[in-house]
Amino acid sequence: MYMEMGVSPGVYAYGEKALERLKDRFAAIDAVAEYNQAKVLNALRKNRVSAACFTTTTGYGYDDLGRDTLEKVYADVFHTGAALVRPQITCGTHALTVALSANLLPGDELLSPVGMPYDTLQEVIGIRESPCSLNEYGVSYRQVDLLPDGTFDYENIRKAINEKTKLITIQRSKGYATRPTFSVAQIGELIRFCKQCKPDVTVMVDNCYGEFVEIMEPSDVGADMIVGSLIKNPGGGLAPIGGYICGTAKCVTRCAYRLSAPGLGQEVGANLGLMKDLFQGFFLAPTVVAGAEKGAIFAANLYEPLGFKCVPDASEDRHDIIQAVELGSEKAMIAFCKGIQAAAPVDSFATPLPWDMPGYDDQVIMAAGAFVQGSSIELSADGPIREPYAVYFQGGLTWYHAKLGILMSLQEMVNAGLADL
Repeated sequence: MYMEMGVSPGVYAYGEKALERLKDRFAAIDAVAEYNQAKVLNALRKNRVSAACFTTTTGYGYDDLGRDTLEKVYADVFHTGAALVRPQITCGTHALTVALSANLLPGDELLSPVGMPYDTLQEVIGIRESPCSLNEYGVSYRQVDLLPDGTFDYENIRKAINEKTKLITIQRSKGYATRPTFSVAQIGELIRFCKQCKPDVTVMVDNCYGEFVEIMEPSDVGADMIVGSLIKNPGGGLAPIGGYICGTAKCVTRCAYRLSAPGLGQEVGANLGLMKDLFQGFFLAPTVVAGAEKGAIFAANLYEPLGFKCVPDASEDRHDIIQAVELGSEKAMIAFCKGIQAAAPVDSFATPLPWDMPGYDDQVIMAAGAFVQGSSIELSADGPIREPYAVYFQGGLTWYHAKLGILMSLQEMVNAGLADL
């Protein structure tokens, strides 16, 4: 079957040899998934999820049992005082925008102690000029870059925190950068330091791509808000849209007022018949995330021995599902993404090419043959066409699909003369 899909015996054998070295690591991933599966199931049981929770609501969505129960489930799983989980949140950037704009006022300052935020957030903040940015509404911004080894610059973070610093944002995953993803333990250490410097500061963690990779989440180590997208890890591949904000009751209430309207908050927002998918996707998420994490590790163990720099490298511990591979050229990025697209269950016949994507300064190439458009918990790969020409691979609803996609990406590289086994 692999040969029928276009994978040569040589590429297949190379992959199988790599897998022999990964048995213990895969077993450890399965143990984390088992713990997280129990955690999610326990929250579903505790909150008495029933078939009535899947009933469709429209209009205002008053007294929506399913919506309100799902938010209790999220709050229990992430150990927070409240949660806002809505299909009206269109994407991860939207969820982050709601959280920031709800909890920052004119004259406040936003601090990033982990360097430049992800591309799409730069216009939200006003680093790149945009209508309706935080900067336009009088919120200032400063950042402290990471040290050359990718660790936190505590000395300059202390200097940057001042009387105007209202909210600190920590991006857990690397985004389109080749710096390390932070572990929950590292994030906890940074939060403790920031709160020692200013006890009343609010800390928000962009948790995208990190949910269920570890047995703890940033909300377990002091984050006032954690924010993410339902078409990434927690949606389990079934959520067709949506985002979440989990955190203190005060922060989440403000977010709900910003998402809908002051005075209305969480009382409005119909579920439009999506509840079953949101519940079931969350239930499946720990297992789906485990498969995606295995795929990321497998990718590094295939590409690094061939001379391509991988972040994380082939042996590092994992704290999100993203694998960055520095390919060195636009041609190689296109070949890699062509292989991933060919392995897709949807639009496998399409050829991915760089294009001008909203929210990005550079052209972006994206392989994403997904059941849900843009879903990055499904098998996908993307990256901006700029030095060091890194492609960011993630997802796979099953481990076997992730494995096949990686092998097909390598096959395209071999066919194009860009990789030599």
